[in-house]
Amino acid sequence: MALDYRKCAEEIVSHIGGRENIVQAAHCATRLRLVIKDNGKVDKKALENVDGVKGMFENNGQLQLIIGTGTVNKVYAEFLSVTGMTEATKDDVKAAAAAGQPIWKRMLKAVGDVFVPILPAIVASGLMMGFVEAMGKVYPEFASTSWYDFLDMVANTAFAYLPVIVAISAARVFGGNIFLGAVIGLAMIHANLVNAWVVGSLETIPAWNFNIFNFIVSVNKVGYQGHVIPVIIAVYLMCAIEKWLHKHTPEMIDLFVVPFTTVLVTTFLTFTIIGPIFSQLESWVLIGAEKLVHNPFGSAIMGAIYPWTVVMGLHHMYNVIEAGMLAVEGGLNTWMPIASAANFAQFGACLAIGIKARQQRTKVVAIPSSLSAALGITEPAIFGINLRFFKPIIAGMIGGTIGAFYGALSGIGAKAYGVTGIPGYLTIAQPFQYTILLAISGGIAFVLAWIMWHEETPEAEAAPAAPAEPDKVVEFGTVISSSAGEIAQCTAGKVIPYTEIPDPTFAEGTLGKGVGIIPEDEYVYSPIDGEISSVAESKHAIGISGENDMEVLIHVGVDTVEMKGDGFVDYVKEGDKVTKGQKLMKFDRAKIKAANHPDTVVLLLTNSDDYTDVKFGENV
Repeated sequence: MALDYRKCAEEIVSHIGGRENIVQAAHCATRLRLVIKDNGKVDKKALENVDGVKGMFENNGQLQLIIGTGTVNKVYAEFLSVTGMTEATKDDVKAAAAAGQPIWKRMLKAVGDVFVPILPAIVASGLMMGFVEAMGKVYPEFASTSWYDFLDMVANTAFAYLPVIVAISAARVFGGNIFLGAVIGLAMIHANLVNAWVVGSLETIPAWNFNIFNFIVSVNKVGYQGHVIPVIIAVYLMCAIEKWLHKHTPEMIDLFVVPFTTVLVTTFLTFTIIGPIFSQLESWVLIGAEKLVHNPFGSAIMGAIYPWTVVMGLHHMYNVIEAGMLAVEGGLNTWMPIASAANFAQFGACLAIGIKARQQRTKVVAIPSSLSAALGITEPAIFGINLRFFKPIIAGMIGGTIGAFYGALSGIGAKAYGVTGIPGYLTIAQPFQYTILLAISGGIAFVLAWIMWHEETPEAEAAPAAPAEPDKVVEFGTVISSSAGEIAQCTAGKVIPYTEIPDPTFAEGTLGKGVGIIPEDEYVYSPIDGEISSVAESKHAIGISGENDMEVLIHVGVDTVEMKGDGFVDYVKEGDKVTKGQKLMKFDRAKIKAANHPDTVVLLLTNSDDYTDVKFGENV
C-alpha cells in the first residue's frame, strides 16, 4: 500500500508540538531535518510509529527523521503545506540550530572556532618567548648576541602578527574570503600605525581628522597588536558586508566591486567605530587599575579581571603602570605580582584540565599551553582551553584573586617589568613570598578547575578491565572514502558490505551507506577526527560530525536499543571533540548474544547521498 504523504506529514507535525514548536525544516536525500524550539514537546515514541518514518536521531541540534530516498521530498512538500513554512536548505537548518543556543555560548563557540586552528602557532610561540626571555634575564650577555635577537624575532612572530592570523581564521569561520580577512588583519597592524605595545609611553599620538559633512572625526593612528576581540568583530563585519554585496551586485562587476567596497567600508568602520570604543575601554581600565592596585582589595579585583583584559587585548597597557612605579626613587613594581598571580592561576587551571582530560586532543593542547602560561604567556591557555571550557577560567579568576590579595598584603614587588610567572624570579625582590604567591594562585586554580570541570565519564567505565590504555590511539585501515574524506574501521573484526548487515534498515541503506563489522574486540574507536553529535540514551550508538560535513553513525549490534544500555559503556558525550583512533565505547559481546541480538557493528556515512564518489569496503 502506497504511503499517504499528507497523513505522514500531519502526524509528524502533531507529534513535534505543532507549527509553533518548529524553528526550521529542510530535507536531504533520505531525512527530514528539523530544528525544534522545545524538545520537551516532542513525542519520540509516537514519531517512531508514524507510517513512513523509518528511524530518527538527534544531531547538532537537529531532529532528523529517516524517511528514505524518493519519499522524503514528497513528505517534505506536504510538511510545508501543513505548516505554511517556506522551503529551506540544510545550511538554513544548521544556522537555525546554532542560533538556538544562548548568545554567550554562541560567542564562546565562535571564539573557540577561530582559535582552535591557530593554537599550534601561538602555543609554540608562547613557549619559545618564555624560554628566550628567561635566557636573556639569566645570561645578560646572551641578550646582546645575534642568536638572542634572531630567536626573539622568531618567538614573537605569531604574537606580533596575531591579528592577521586571527583575521584569516575568523574569515573562514564566518564564511568570508580569507584573503580579504588577511587584508583586514594587516591593516589593523600596518607599519603606518603606532604600535599598540608602545602607545602608552607616548606624550602625543598622531591622528587622522576626517571631514565628514563638515563634521571632524578624529581617529588615533594606533595599531591592534595583541588584540583579539576587535579583530574578530571587524572580520565578522567584513563577512556580513561581503555576503550582502555578493547578493546585490551584478555578476559582471562583482569581482572588483565586492572586494573593493568590502575592504574600504570594513576598515573605515573598524578605525572610526570599533577602534575608538576599544581605545576608550583601554583608558577606563587603565584608570581603574591605577586606582585599585594601591590596596589589597583592589589588587584582588585586578587579579580576578586580569585574564579578561587579556581576552580583550587590553593587557599591554599595564606597562605604563609598571614603568610609573619604577620611575619613583626607590620604586618597586607591585603590579607584577598581581599579573603573576593571575597568569599562574590560568596555568594551574589549564594544567588541571590537561591532567584530568581523557581526550587526547584536549591533552595535547592543555599541557603545552599550561607550560606557556607558567612562563607568562597565557593566550594559548586562555583561548585554547580555559575560555573554551569556561569553568577553568572562572577557577583561574578565583585563584588569581586570592594570590593577588596575598601579594598586596605581603608587599611583594619587582625591580623590573616585562616578565611574570616563573621568569619573574629574575626580577622579584622577595623570592620566598613570591613562591607562596604562585603556589596559592596556581594551586587554588588547579584544585577548583579539577573539581568544577567534568567530562562526565560514566561510573561504569571503571568496571571493565581495558586491554589497552584509555588514551591509546588505535589505527585501522580506511573502509569508507569520498571527496569529503576517509573513514577508518572503528573496531577490530571482519568487514562486510552494508547490504549483508542482518537488518533491513541498514541493509537497504535507509540510514546511509557504509559497512558492517563482525567484531573480534569489544572496543569502538573513532573512525575520524570530529565532534560527537549524538550519544544514544541506550549507549549503543554514537554519531560523529567530521570535516566537510561528514555525518558518521556507529551502531553496535542489531536491535540492541532493547538492552537499554546494559552491556554498554560510553567514554564520550555529545559535544566532545574526538580524534581518529580515540576510544569511544566498550560493549559486552556476551550480553548482546545472550539477549539474542546480532553483535555486528554498523559503521555508516549517513549523508552518503550527498556525495557521488563514495566507496565502501575493506581498505578502499
